[in-house]
Amino acid sequence: MRETFRMFAAYNRWANTALYDAAAELSEEELHAPTGAFFGSLIATLNHILVADRIWLKRFTGAGTAPSRLDVILHDDLAALRRARAAEDERIVAWIAGLTDDEIVGTFTYTPVTSPQPVTQRLGGALSHLFNHQTHHRGQCHMMLTTLGKPSLALDLIYFLRTPEGRAFGC
Repeated sequence: MRETFRMFAAYNRWANTALYDAAAELSEEELHAPTGAFFGSLIATLNHILVADRIWLKRFTGAGTAPSRLDVILHDDLAALRRARAAEDERIVAWIAGLTDDEIVGTFTYTPVTSPQPVTQRLGGALSHLFNHQTHHRGQCHMMLTTLGKPSLALDLIYFLRTPEGRAFGC
């Protein structure tokens, strides 16, 4: 189980790098253009992904900052947001690398941002959500990029598994 989450953490970092490489090709106007996506613009959606990761990592580890809203704009500048994203991806990779299978099947308790009622659940399920949530919103970002006339991105997990880093997971 731990190896699967290590793979997802590495994939997550890889996919975020590809997405930010594509976003770097956009103008400021395109980055901030309303696209009809849930968080509006590409920059706002990229911020949301980072916000959610920080909230979950704070719940998991007790360390770091956790915004109190899901729509916070941490960085309006793509370069600063990219640096923060890369640092968070490294934090995720390092934390997952230190987990044991017993910790993954164990439970933890947290209070959601959207409700005052504490929730207790298995860590493994919440980790699955963390990575699925990123994939979901990266898909929205992909749509925004193609709407803005940019080439389609190959962000599927299988493409990561064909890279040297991905092949290290034995797939």
